[in-house]
Amino acid sequence: MVALTTSLAGRVRNTSLPKSHSLLPLLEAVVNALQAIDVRFGDDVSQGRLRISIERSSQGELDFGSTGPGRVPLKPIVGFVIEDNGVGFTPGNMSSFETLDSDYKSLQGCRGIGRLLWLKAFDRVSVRSAYEDDSGSLRGRHFKFSVAREVEHLDEPQGFAETGTVVHLDGFKDSFQRSAPKRVDAIAREIFEHCIWYFLRRGGAPDVVVVDDETVSLNDLMEEFVFSELPQSEIEIKGNKFDMLNLCLKSSARNLSPRLYWCAANRVVIEENIASKLPGLYGRLKDDTGAEFTYVCYLSSGYLDTHVRADRTDFVVDESVGTLDDEDLSVEEIRSAVLEEVERLLAAPLAAAREEGKARVNEFVSQRAPRYRPVLARIDSLGVTVDPTVKDADLELILHRNLQKLEAAAVEEGQAVFAEVGSVPLEDYQERLKRYLDTISDINQSDLAAYVSRRKVILDLLSKIIKRNEQGRYYREDAVHSLLMPMRVDSNDIGTDASNLWIIDERLAFHDFLASDKTLKSMPITGSDSTREPDLLATRLVDTPVLTAEGETLPLPSIVVVEIKRPMRNDASEDKDPIHQALDYVKRVRRGGMMTASGRRIPESHEAPAFCYILADLTQTMIDRCEYANLRKTHDGMAYFGFNESAKAYIEVISFDRLVNAANERNRAFFDKLGLPSS
Repeated sequence: MVALTTSLAGRVRNTSLPKSHSLLPLLEAVVNALQAIDVRFGDDVSQGRLRISIERSSQGELDFGSTGPGRVPLKPIVGFVIEDNGVGFTPGNMSSFETLDSDYKSLQGCRGIGRLLWLKAFDRVSVRSAYEDDSGSLRGRHFKFSVAREVEHLDEPQGFAETGTVVHLDGFKDSFQRSAPKRVDAIAREIFEHCIWYFLRRGGAPDVVVVDDETVSLNDLMEEFVFSELPQSEIEIKGNKFDMLNLCLKSSARNLSPRLYWCAANRVVIEENIASKLPGLYGRLKDDTGAEFTYVCYLSSGYLDTHVRADRTDFVVDESVGTLDDEDLSVEEIRSAVLEEVERLLAAPLAAAREEGKARVNEFVSQRAPRYRPVLARIDSLGVTVDPTVKDADLELILHRNLQKLEAAAVEEGQAVFAEVGSVPLEDYQERLKRYLDTISDINQSDLAAYVSRRKVILDLLSKIIKRNEQGRYYREDAVHSLLMPMRVDSNDIGTDASNLWIIDERLAFHDFLASDKTLKSMPITGSDSTREPDLLATRLVDTPVLTAEGETLPLPSIVVVEIKRPMRNDASEDKDPIHQALDYVKRVRRGGMMTASGRRIPESHEAPAFCYILADLTQTMIDRCEYANLRKTHDGMAYFGFNESAKAYIEVISFDRLVNAANERNRAFFDKLGLPSS
């Protein structure tokens, strides 16, 4: 019989270590040290000491990825030193170390993979250790470990006063170093979370510190993060028992998401965010005293121990049931059973969180988005639960999806209800019909609420852009123009809801053709090749007027011209007179020669009434032009109006403040009905 030989280099090459687990080799060394302390001190591990020192490069560039508020960049990490006063490298431990895939500590969940991970992430490893031989005498051991030279024994080390081991992981490979945490507090936190079982068990953990430019005690982290313990749980799935260690972390803990830690052999293998996996389980919860906490669970089982991958980065368990044998378990089955138990344990805090979520939805719908009232009325039946701290934008997306779901369900219900017309009614037909009609009524009201809410948003936006911006300047007229009507488009390019001319006059929502900031040549209603001279629907880039014609009955029943000026513009003159410009457009329209949007020629329309709206703040030069045109001031002094007999045109010069105020007043009854805040 020929014994098979094993290549260490090949084994290291074929060993998997994801970059997301860059510290796993260090964590394996720490667990080995904790186990060695357990062997030496038994139940009295308080005598144990474990020190993890971070080694940084003395040269090279600073690691700016480690910076944060008030922090300076650090030198890159090149290695770690793990020192313990455990049982030491006994002959049995040494023999196991030199045997790949050793089952020496298999009862402790060890897979003999840790030292391969060392060489995966580090160039070299050295070990100095002291142990007691059979006679009780202190003996030493010193060796190096590398891919090139494998295990290289050196002279017996000196300086040990008791048993223990010093493991030096040196030459942190750049690809792993870049992906690993950089700061001592982050590294300490990852070690703590990986080894938390040792701190939570009966008897606790030895004294464990992580040393860099400062020293972090893992024992203090236990007090810093753990708020209280919930009762431990045991669940059974297909005859397999699972232990749940349930903890409430303090609200000051940086990890504020509920977590499920999947463990094997007293080590964390997978960290899963379970926020939103249960209604009410989002971030922080509150106990019966009002204190905030974050729930975490550490799940362990013999089933998980036997199904963990050799590199301990995942489990060999299918995600869903699929074609599993009856005795096999899936991640989905295990997770569902765990969440069912969590829901039982946290019944009161979850119920309180759900009520807070309902209050958040109610406040948002009532004050900001009344169109979602149908969802609010059916929040339980739709299964809508939200995080009370959810942002407005995210909440609206949730409500929008559920409103669409409600509308789709109403259509389906309507088809089923009306398909039964003429047939023998079912016992619940009248009830179903009433439910369908109630839903449709709510949805129709929702559409109206959305329309009114949009008006409120537009008016709020208009009130902002007529004021100075952060630079102390007023917005250009094209900002106001674009809000009233998108620029460089006509009514063939946009939908009926794209323009907001209702701000000026509700009748302007009805027109045959509407153009904004377009040349004659680009308009489908003209045959002109001119790119300069404006006609019925032409605008000039400087002044960008909007022209509309009401209806398509010929001759035109009325003509409307809207001229927009920059807020607080004070350069109106005889050459730059917006009143004269508007009247000039009216004159051009009445000459005829244009066509409607349907292609009918517009005859001369000398008698068609014309309405000219000039939107401009009443600066002194604008007031002068109004007085020159013999316009009268309104009682509030915020507008001028009058009738030009020769042009047969009604003229109104409206300040932006009056424009916003008047539009708000016209719509106030609707805003108040929906509970929208008044401006």
